[in-house]
Amino acid sequence: MKIVILDGYTLNPGDLDWDAFKSLGDLTVFDRTEHDTKKIIEAIGDAEIVLTNKTPISEAVLKKAPNLKYIGLLATGYNNVDIATAHDLDIVVTNIPTYGTTAVAQFTMALLLEMCHHVGEHNSAVQRGEWTNSKDFSFWNYPLIELEGKTMGIIGFGSIGRATAKLAQAFGMKILTTQSSKKPETETDIKVVDMATLFKNSDVVSLHIPLTNETEGLINKSTIAKMKNSAMLINTARGGLIVENDLKEALNSGQLAYAAVDVVSTEPITEDNPLLKAKNCIITPHIAWAPKASRTRLMTTAIENLKAFLNDQPVNVVKP
Repeated sequence: MKIVILDGYTLNPGDLDWDAFKSLGDLTVFDRTEHDTKKIIEAIGDAEIVLTNKTPISEAVLKKAPNLKYIGLLATGYNNVDIATAHDLDIVVTNIPTYGTTAVAQFTMALLLEMCHHVGEHNSAVQRGEWTNSKDFSFWNYPLIELEGKTMGIIGFGSIGRATAKLAQAFGMKILTTQSSKKPETETDIKVVDMATLFKNSDVVSLHIPLTNETEGLINKSTIAKMKNSAMLINTARGGLIVENDLKEALNSGQLAYAAVDVVSTEPITEDNPLLKAKNCIITPHIAWAPKASRTRLMTTAIENLKAFLNDQPVNVVKP
């Protein structure tokens, strides 16, 4: 059995190993595969098993991979695979649902705290000598924000959304969400509201939903207009949830106070991405998922998913 990993480097830049996959078949690992249909087809070849993180597997690719029986996503999101076509071709697709819950929730709060305190910039100011040359024992270059009593609106209340809520509550924040996967009586101080109410009343809006046809462009000129001018927006989910030019205009005009994103519409980020010209916008290179502990969980689950498939008992199956 031939196994191909299309883009293994980000998961395993050298601090993990592929030995468990090697024990299951003839393994080929590509650090990266160019996002070109012909080259993806060539990389897959006659493999029965393919694993991918962000390399797209389109209808055209699927129809040129006659031996393909299984696609293992090395991620939670699955918008890079044509799930409907895979289903029609009897190709099983699995994902990794909860490996990054702790890491992404923690990173969400890191972005929030950076917007509140600008730790990096204040460190840079000290290194530049601004504190040495200050007439006072204390100075700050940005307003400093206390989170106690503020409201976080969490869009998407799965495992990551709930973990984020728990951390935010530890800072004394109130939580709004548009949906809850638990019974209301099991949620402590979580208020379920409609989307308009969430936008209107949140001091912080944090996105934790998948990118689908329904959620694409959720944050746009119209929805931003419903938010407080003092609000902060955080996106650790998918870049396509935001109309980036609308967000840039809102930040530059003062219609929105701050934004922090770990994801953008095209990755790596392109030179013409509007957010690169936005005021008060923190951009990090899609790293919320990447601590070694979470990558190790991802690798372990990917192996378990494949073993379950080979035993004719697939788990974590993505359906159209």
